[in-house]
Amino acid sequence: MIEATSCGGVVIFRGKILVLYKNYKNKYEGWVLPKGTVEAGEDYKETALREVREESGASASIIKYIGKSQYSFNTPQDMVEKDVHWYLMMADSYYSKPQREEFFLDSGYYKYHEAYHLLKFANEKQILEKAYNEYLELKKNNLWGSRKYF
Repeated sequence: MIEATSCGGVVIFRGKILVLYKNYKNKYEGWVLPKGTVEAGEDYKETALREVREESGASASIIKYIGKSQYSFNTPQDMVEKDVHWYLMMADSYYSKPQREEFFLDSGYYKYHEAYHLLKFANEKQILEKAYNEYLELKKNNLWGSRKYF
């Protein structure tokens, strides 16, 4: 068994959530949140910010740690147990440009209920729900977008 660690972000701008559409060799892969593998010498926050920028082109700031999701999948060689650490992030704008090299064909910001229904994986839906509730709480308390939160 192989253990792997990734980090990603629930990126929000003006109440809308960034999601990416992945299509590998014309095979539907689905809508996902941006995430990727931790590189040597990186901490989790650095990985999350880098992956969001690489996969979506979005420039974002970390607001807070949301939690961890876990899943496993099989490769021809072995089974992979993956931990993904998620952060709530605030984007600077609606700009996004999907990373073609990673087979992302589309990206965009969607209302919560749209993003929730677009997402393919149940664990990402759970993280989105948790992150969005945090966002609503911060917004209610006038802390969203205020620099005092960073």
